[in-house]
Amino acid sequence: MLALTAVVVMAVTVAITAFVVNGSRTDARGLVDDFVAALDNRDPSAAAAVTSYPSAAEGAIGQMFDGLSDGTVDYEVSQFVELNSESGYFTLSAAWNFGEGKDWSYQVDGAVRKLGVGWRVSWDPDIIVPDLGGGRTVHHVRTDAAPPKIFDRNGRLLMEEQTINAVVLDPAAMPDPGATTARLAEVLAPVAPVITAQLMQERLASDPGNRITAVKLRDQDYQFLESDMASIPGVEVIQTPTLISADRRISTPLLDSLRSAWQLERDRTAGWAVTLEDPEDGPIQVAGFQGPPPPDLNAMVDSQVQLAAKEAVVTTGTPTALVAIQPSTGGVLAADVNNWAMELGPVATHGMYSAGGTLDPVRLAAGLDKGIDSSDVSSEDLAETGRRLGLGLDVTVPGFDFQTGQIGNTRSGVVQFAGSDNDDALISPMGAAILAASVARGEAVAPSIVQGQPATINDPVDALPPHVVDAMRGMMADNVQKGPASFLRRHGGLSGVAAASGDDRWFYGYSGDIAFAVFVADADGGDRAIKVADTFLSKLAQPYDAF
Repeated sequence: MLALTAVVVMAVTVAITAFVVNGSRTDARGLVDDFVAALDNRDPSAAAAVTSYPSAAEGAIGQMFDGLSDGTVDYEVSQFVELNSESGYFTLSAAWNFGEGKDWSYQVDGAVRKLGVGWRVSWDPDIIVPDLGGGRTVHHVRTDAAPPKIFDRNGRLLMEEQTINAVVLDPAAMPDPGATTARLAEVLAPVAPVITAQLMQERLASDPGNRITAVKLRDQDYQFLESDMASIPGVEVIQTPTLISADRRISTPLLDSLRSAWQLERDRTAGWAVTLEDPEDGPIQVAGFQGPPPPDLNAMVDSQVQLAAKEAVVTTGTPTALVAIQPSTGGVLAADVNNWAMELGPVATHGMYSAGGTLDPVRLAAGLDKGIDSSDVSSEDLAETGRRLGLGLDVTVPGFDFQTGQIGNTRSGVVQFAGSDNDDALISPMGAAILAASVARGEAVAPSIVQGQPATINDPVDALPPHVVDAMRGMMADNVQKGPASFLRRHGGLSGVAAASGDDRWFYGYSGDIAFAVFVADADGGDRAIKVADTFLSKLAQPYDAF
């Protein structure tokens, strides 16, 4: 009897094995293949249609593809066994990929049954993802360790991630908008007096029926007001971790570039995970790893130089920008604009203005280098010499985008902020600062914003001959000592150029290991840029604690 049983078992096993190996296709196997094809095509409707419970299956399969939307997947039938004319079972292998080194593979078992409408895959969420049943959902998420901080070049804390509290007004939840805005304005007065009830009512009226953000508060300010704000109808607070300056006085345009560099570092060290979100137990990680803590960043920004720049640009009543660079390293020490310039866009780093007399030293250098009179220098000669002084170079800086200058009639991709369309030379405040730094250093300077992340010059150039650089330095020294910028000669060691282009005024120069440029648009005086430079240098001489 035992021998007979063994023979029967062996016969069944051989039959099943032969079926799997030979890959005989039956209606049941065809159905499973269709199910797998629909999954590979990310088609929840088609996959659900061949199951025993299409409505439930379509929702779960759709959620899987939504939750894992940034991944690719390949399902395969690794085993199929038709037990009899009414049922069978199968094993699927799934391989998900979420980027380099981010792979998740698993196997799931399922069953098929022949129903009154034909063969169907017996629906169970576990046949697409293991342990997906019980109302769980699946998600691909990013995992990060504690965020890094950013310090300035002297080790002072410059930026860190803090909670920003957006105070939102919801008109649908306020019975009396006038009362709500009046109460909120009164609560905000100690920290944000400019957010008046009238201002909030005007913003609500300009966007009828929609929620508006009244103000964004740092955590320490919000905590001071939280209890008084909680009872105001229609007021909601949304909290978001945000990288902001540690010193609220520092609001340089460079902060956005530093955020980009910071984000690049976080992206580089980020981990990943696939989680099952359980209605009661929360997320359960089934794949992935925690990203390692990214290192803190040390910016090239010097907080003292930055505060001096801010003190300088606010002394004018027209758009003004100031950029400072360290010639020895190319580090951008400071960049700032006043409110008028801020309304125009990224004036300091992208503001392309008619160069006018700012390129006189470059023209002198081009003439000396070519052995011709400076008046005979062509646009092509000027452009070539400008590139050897950092203007128009193709430079890549992690997290930092900028424009320096464009010489010649071909200015593809360059947006001119102001000036005549016929001008064949444009320069930005960043470009003028780079020009000053390059003269000081004796070769083209490429800017950088983070220590240890130098710029890459994609089209390297040779330095100008020493005698040409010396001539430029002499011209700039004379300009300060006995020329148009003589108002600044009290600042020892300063060399620079005061220049004009229409109503715009420029000064750029260097002293020691600091090079800087000042731009004033529509200046209300011929020496306005010089006065801004004077304020900058005077403030720079003060100790940090004096600001």
